[in-house]
Amino acid sequence: MNSPNSPAPSGRLSSIMQEDRLFPPSAEFSKRARIQSMEDYRRIYADAMEHPEKFWDNLAKLLPWTTPYTRVLDWQPPCASWFVGGRTNASAACLDQHVAAGRGDKRAMVWVGEPIGERRELTYRELLAEVCMCAGGLVKLGIKAGDVVSIYMPMTPELVIAMLACARIGAVHSVIFGGFSSEAIADRNEDAQAVAVITADGGWRRGSQLPLKKNVDDALVRSPSVKHVIVLKRTGQPVSMTPGRDIWWHDLVADMPDSMAPVAMDSEAPLFILYTSGSTGKPKGIEHTTAGYLLWAKTTAEWVFDLRDDDLFWCTADCGWITGHSYVTYGPLAAGTSILIYEGAPNAPNEGRFWDIVEQEKPTIFYTAPTAIRSFMKWGMSHIENRDLSSLRLLGTVGEGINPEAWIWYHEVIGGKRCPIVDTWWQTETGGIMMSPLPGATPTKPGSCTMPLPGVVPEIVDSEGNPVDTGEGGWLVMKQPWPGMLRGIWGDQERYRETYWSKVPGKYLAGDNARQDADGYYWIMGRIDDVLNVAGHRLSTIEIESALVSHPCVAEAAAVGRPHDVKGEAVAVFVTLRSGEAGEVLKETLRKHVRHQIGALAVPDDIHFASVLPKTRSGKIMRRLLRDIAAGRETVGDTTTLEDYTVLAKLRDDE
Repeated sequence: MNSPNSPAPSGRLSSIMQEDRLFPPSAEFSKRARIQSMEDYRRIYADAMEHPEKFWDNLAKLLPWTTPYTRVLDWQPPCASWFVGGRTNASAACLDQHVAAGRGDKRAMVWVGEPIGERRELTYRELLAEVCMCAGGLVKLGIKAGDVVSIYMPMTPELVIAMLACARIGAVHSVIFGGFSSEAIADRNEDAQAVAVITADGGWRRGSQLPLKKNVDDALVRSPSVKHVIVLKRTGQPVSMTPGRDIWWHDLVADMPDSMAPVAMDSEAPLFILYTSGSTGKPKGIEHTTAGYLLWAKTTAEWVFDLRDDDLFWCTADCGWITGHSYVTYGPLAAGTSILIYEGAPNAPNEGRFWDIVEQEKPTIFYTAPTAIRSFMKWGMSHIENRDLSSLRLLGTVGEGINPEAWIWYHEVIGGKRCPIVDTWWQTETGGIMMSPLPGATPTKPGSCTMPLPGVVPEIVDSEGNPVDTGEGGWLVMKQPWPGMLRGIWGDQERYRETYWSKVPGKYLAGDNARQDADGYYWIMGRIDDVLNVAGHRLSTIEIESALVSHPCVAEAAAVGRPHDVKGEAVAVFVTLRSGEAGEVLKETLRKHVRHQIGALAVPDDIHFASVLPKTRSGKIMRRLLRDIAAGRETVGDTTTLEDYTVLAKLRDDE
């Protein structure tokens, strides 16, 4: 570990962490991989760089086109149109083309419910029939292409079916995570002007029944555009049904034909809106369109997860997040892969539930978040020892940077030292994975998302837009358009331009800090607003957190800044423990550990012990809220994605 020697210029970050361990793919894995070597990767990357339109034209021809496109790309920064003039359908790409090719009897989906013993399987032919019946029911209600349909459901097969049914008729779906409150539902309905909501009576979460229908009813007081509510009977709990507005799912699909032609949609027709939280104000609706997004989700799934015909792919994300859109639904199904989905929490009914499912269903690919991995570590080995995890051949991480300590644990304990790990960097806005190891080609470094995928051209710049030196941190930007890129913020194109394109003209601003090491590997250093300015040095929070988590007593850590009269900012950290006794002795031990790991500059001024940290429902730590607590301020801004509001009260009480 090394520490910086001099203050960093504006917009540049000092890197205080060095990770040199290298894990090459095994010869056995590489031999069967789609991309088998770094030479293969460099050749494909160069092809995409030098001839981008030809490159994407060749891949796009594999989609089922009703009308061929006349032009690959029309790029008028910051507005892109991909596959201009073409018409296709995302539902047809995920279902019809596989059935037509004779793969209708292949398993498409395995579903496991949270209550023990609940399980369903659907073949591609059966999934297509279910989608057609749902689509027919939506049309019967008068829902048409261009209408927005909100989906607020538990992780059941019907959630995926509802998404694909909307796509089939050209309706724009807006999936709202099933843990959100009625206020969050109302905000999204109102912004999107949704005409219908698809929901369930309830869902299961850690043994409790979520009141989904009641939340929708409360939201509809502020959702005048909604004319129809479709309700899946999931838990059987009593709900109120409003005549003329509410209809049960089973009544909607009754007597509907199990075949229905998909609507041919323009390449740039909106496919879905997905709302993300801004730092302040209302959530913003990220808009993705049909053909470019679909091609990106499919192609990146094939590359990064090295998809094979016999794979069972378990992405643990909920479809309320972009990961569930791209790597539960559209990417794997467009690629013809079998998917595994699970309704509940990883600790229901106990902390071994995920490993029960691995033993029973035998997935080959496991894709989850670093937050989940750190939870597994905290829960201890008793839930994992003597488990048969031998079906797994590939592991992945998503959602935030993974600290090296968790990476190594994941590699050794879950992967048995035999499974490559694909540490993926991407965003709701990018539509799919942008940087990741290719498991048959890329030697991995714990904590690094390694290198950009073909078609991705990143750069690291300072706040003036100038490229930084190798090893220096700065703003991560993209220099060229890619098919899966967002097309705007729903109803607010000026906000789109201002948020993503104004600060570094002509380049997409990702909002993350990053650095590139001497080997060309990229390291994500946290959000731009998650930077500490200590005595003239700009430090990345993620590196301080990684140092803390490398201590055996620490399960999770979050570093933030608070105002300091002398240094500008002081380092404040919030720590949850795996073991040990919270107190002054442990605080001093942790300070010495950080000093040893990365130097005196990063030693925390304040250490706060907490039983839990405030997180979004997708598992990301909400550092903005911790900054408020560390500075003694009242919490401001959007908190609709906060998983447990009582966490803030507990943290303030600790103060």
